Amino acid sequence: MNQPQITPELVASHGLKPDEYERILKLIGRVPSFTELGIFSAMWNEHCSYKSSRLHLKGLPTKAPWVIQGPGENAGVIDIGDGQAVVFKMESHNHPSYIEPYQGATTGVGGILRDVFTMGARPIACLNALSFGAPEHPKTRHLVSGVVAGVGGYGNSFGVPTVGGQVRFHTRYDGNILVNAMAVGLAETTKIFYAAASGVNMPIVYLGSKTGRDGIHGASMASAEFDDDSAEKRPTVQVGDPFAEKLLLEACLEIMEADCVIAIQDMGAAGLTCSAVEMGAKGDLGVDLDLDAVPTRETGMSAYEMMLSESQERMLMVLKPEKEKEAEAIFRKWGLDFAVVGYTTPSKRFVVKHGGDVMADLPIKELGDEAPLYDRPHVASAPLPVIHARDVAAPMTVSAALEELIATPELCSKRWVWEQYDHVILGNTVQRPGGDAAVVRVQDGPKGLALTVDVTPRYCEADPCQGGMQAVAEAWRNITAVGGRPLAITDNLNFGNPERPEIMGQFVGCLKGISEACRALDFPVVSGNVSLYNETNGRGILPTPSIGGVGLLDDFTKSATLAFKVEGEAILLIGETHGWLGQSVYLRDICGREEGAPPPVDLAAEKRNGDVVRGMIHAGTATAVHDISDGGLLIALAEMAMASGIGAQLLATPAAIVPHAYWFGEDQARYLVTVRAEDAGRVLAKMKGADVPCLRIGTTGGETIAISGEAPVSIASLKAGFEGWFPAYMNGSVA
Repeated sequence: MNQPQITPELVASHGLKPDEYERILKLIGRVPSFTELGIFSAMWNEHCSYKSSRLHLKGLPTKAPWVIQGPGENAGVIDIGDGQAVVFKMESHNHPSYIEPYQGATTGVGGILRDVFTMGARPIACLNALSFGAPEHPKTRHLVSGVVAGVGGYGNSFGVPTVGGQVRFHTRYDGNILVNAMAVGLAETTKIFYAAASGVNMPIVYLGSKTGRDGIHGASMASAEFDDDSAEKRPTVQVGDPFAEKLLLEACLEIMEADCVIAIQDMGAAGLTCSAVEMGAKGDLGVDLDLDAVPTRETGMSAYEMMLSESQERMLMVLKPEKEKEAEAIFRKWGLDFAVVGYTTPSKRFVVKHGGDVMADLPIKELGDEAPLYDRPHVASAPLPVIHARDVAAPMTVSAALEELIATPELCSKRWVWEQYDHVILGNTVQRPGGDAAVVRVQDGPKGLALTVDVTPRYCEADPCQGGMQAVAEAWRNITAVGGRPLAITDNLNFGNPERPEIMGQFVGCLKGISEACRALDFPVVSGNVSLYNETNGRGILPTPSIGGVGLLDDFTKSATLAFKVEGEAILLIGETHGWLGQSVYLRDICGREEGAPPPVDLAAEKRNGDVVRGMIHAGTATAVHDISDGGLLIALAEMAMASGIGAQLLATPAAIVPHAYWFGEDQARYLVTVRAEDAGRVLAKMKGADVPCLRIGTTGGETIAISGEAPVSIASLKAGFEGWFPAYMNGSVA
């Protein structure tokens, strides 16, 4: 087959800059073949090489006594005792989901599930974080519909519950939505599987579905900005098959149980190229591949196409030679392809053959180790002024603002989204979407996992370091609010073009904040993903470092919920309240001012207050718990009331704080907790002794939220607005 001549234009079309191509020439001592150029393009793009980010990622805290595997494998692994491990990771499928929302979202879910079961874990839960453009943008409704259907279509069919997540709208995502998918699985601590190959002349086996031409250059496309012709990239979007993946899961777990596997790697980004190179390089071995043995579903595929295809539901394994026939029988039983496509070698070279010809012969470790590493110029974001509450005029009463805010796209119920997901399949979902964190039972119990995804992008834009801290602290609070002990996080770092110093500054600032919070809260990072170049025509997304948190409950039956339980209980506000309006939803959506410094994060207060709340839950003192975040105190209280149908009688605003700032300010490290009336005095005294700010703000009861001096608001009216916006938007009755 004739190979194209390597020209500067061809090199540029592969996403390689002139200096990077010179680096390739120096590394291999000759002009690369067309297939080799494709391999370098796949291995050295941003999505696979982390060339702009890995210098800074080294500063993240990744270790703790309970961490079995940190970043660097398919997924992170933590020990939860009794020989059980939790395996989890989050990844993005942003660009594909904008081009083709259904398939982009489905393959995002499928890819993250493979990352988890590649490690030997059975997936037990999925979560996601979805960021869309402004509701009034002409593409937004179409993208929401397609992405949500894709997430549900894959997860529901595969048979894993989708138990939590985030959905947001902002005009900065108009041309580049974000689809971040997280998967969580359970494994035995003694049966974790890794990617590093070992042993010479061991069979390398291709498993799963056949290879087609879908997804070629998918990883490269994910490493580039969009322009007005993004629809032309549709052929780079993969097509998923959740039923094939379910078969792949069962077959993989069965051959793992049969002790057939030396090493295993998911064929994700860059497909056969990345999986084969990583397995060999991590094991300090070479790899010889014979593409004539690769199962294909299309005729006449070239070596270039096979090496770069991102067809889904495929795995690469190094098998114990004596177990090859047993492994093949298992895969044939499940109706999946099984083919020996190569062998490990001592050469430390990556050799690819097709039709009897050598199509690539490259140094295997250098393909990864010698990828460019950039210390890109970065500038810190300029500090924004503090917004003083007394300088913000209230355009309406507190009661009127509550009714308006609860029905905004930012704060309304996302039930329309999560009711399209099967969130109870497998029968272990204890707390469903809609609360602070999902709770999933571990097998038959008594242990449970608390799971959450969180970030506040407007904070990250205003002050990247504080925004990064707050994202971790919010995930920590969400887990704490259901009674979980936060153990570890995975992250998905979504940013714009790192070649712009201000964007790189956002990335560095957010990482600094994330690192500080993880250290202070003993909440290490065990896995993650970086997604850069999220912009269209030079307009970047809001910096969005999504944080996926995992926590442990010793007894899932003692998890806390946010719903008020009975009338007559005391409502306590834990944490210090100053009435911080900068970057608040109230300031933006009621006052029309998206400005100011975000609320500062006091990590010592987060730790102290959270530990106290968790202690109250474990002692049975707290009857309901909710952390306070977007929208502030009154929004959190309204959510508790709507979840139960029980209202609240609230005391007047403290004289020292402007009323609208008290009720809607977004000060951090705060929780609302209800306790039995007879326990209130004792709890308040105990809090004072522990130096934890705590204030009784009212009593549960009635059918309204009634603030002294304000018109009462009925729970029914609030609920109508809260539940109404999303369905109305999706059926076209609101803009």
